[in-house]
Amino acid sequence: MLSPRFLLLRSAASLTSRSFCTGGVLKQGKAPDMAEGNPLLHVSNVRNRLREIVGASTNWSDHQQAMSERMSLSNMLAKSQNDLPVKRMMDSYLEVHLPLGSEPLLREKYLTFHNTVRFGRILEDLDSLAVLISYSHTYNETLKRSPLSIVTALVDKIDMRQHIIYPDCDIKFTGHVTWVGKTSIEAKMHMSQFHDGAYSPVLDATFVMVARDPENKRAAFVNPLKPEGPEEEKLFQEGEANKVRRVDLSTASLLKVAPTDEERMIVHSLFLNTLDTKTVSFRSRVLPPNSAWMEDAKVKGLEICHPQERNIFNRIFGGFLMRKAYELGWANACSYGGCRPSLVAVDDILFQKPVEIGSLLLLSSQVCYTQGNHIQVRVHSEVFDPLTRQHNTTNVFHFTFVSDRDVPNIIPMTYGESMLYLDGKRHFNQTVQP
Repeated sequence: MLSPRFLLLRSAASLTSRSFCTGGVLKQGKAPDMAEGNPLLHVSNVRNRLREIVGASTNWSDHQQAMSERMSLSNMLAKSQNDLPVKRMMDSYLEVHLPLGSEPLLREKYLTFHNTVRFGRILEDLDSLAVLISYSHTYNETLKRSPLSIVTALVDKIDMRQHIIYPDCDIKFTGHVTWVGKTSIEAKMHMSQFHDGAYSPVLDATFVMVARDPENKRAAFVNPLKPEGPEEEKLFQEGEANKVRRVDLSTASLLKVAPTDEERMIVHSLFLNTLDTKTVSFRSRVLPPNSAWMEDAKVKGLEICHPQERNIFNRIFGGFLMRKAYELGWANACSYGGCRPSLVAVDDILFQKPVEIGSLLLLSSQVCYTQGNHIQVRVHSEVFDPLTRQHNTTNVFHFTFVSDRDVPNIIPMTYGESMLYLDGKRHFNQTVQP
């Protein structure tokens, strides 16, 4: 039997009608389970817990020494997955609270100028929680420190259940492991917010994590997972299906194979619609009404990666990268649509390479597809080495936004831009029109 707390994860929809008020009159947005003295995991303690698990330090110089000492933990790694005990889903279940309504000082960190919640901060919290969930799954009580280096490999999907996140109402994150491979882990998380006397679902997120050795150089085995009951078996099978889907999408990538016949027709139709009818030339192009060239829908940024933004393994925190990419993508969508957009979904964020401390991080956002009042934005991040002049891609982010009005149609001009257009259309169809 699953515990009542664990079952809450499975019935996020029921939170809309369930009241946690058990007496007395509560202030708007202040949840009773976040009252002072309640021993629940606070969002600010998640990264502290992670530091304890791996033996990291909060001090920069001490942190470097602690990381070098982790090399001695390699002999604690399992030689095969069969050597590790089987875990249950409830073994990794976590509940983390973000008391925006209860703690005004904490609220300042999450506020925007327009008195809304900075979603980039939520992405940081989700990333940290996914790592802690994964460590909870691989927990070994006989070891003082974990020999595993668990990092984010992919943000498979984040679906928004509602567009409004109140800045003065308490938030709760729940999550657990739903699938494992030999060296990878899928963690599902849900975020809900206390408003009008009850918790309501805000978003659902699926992250894929990978386990590495103490030096973060090669893969390491993780505990197998045994589903209990039909609901857990369904979640596990969904994880298997997600893995197959990711392989299929990678195989069909436009960077590897040609567009489909239907997609080729779309590209040719866009080309014909931009030809200048007054000339008989393939080079003479005219922008159609209520449209914008893709070349004119870019916003770029640069970040110097300081030690303050490091993760527990002395690399730049993945949540920080997601926050910066999201904020740049949002700014681009806002500029393009002429109003403040709302996030619909985050899809297929791939972490290709770690970002080292001291790197120059170049971010480039591109509106790559539009439909009605929806805007699909792709953000590409790369590190630039000023000594070698080399650029290396680290991440690719995909964000779907919705505006309160129809937006101009984005029009590609070159073949490369046409591939970006088709790729954006694929991501849009996966998130908005599944």
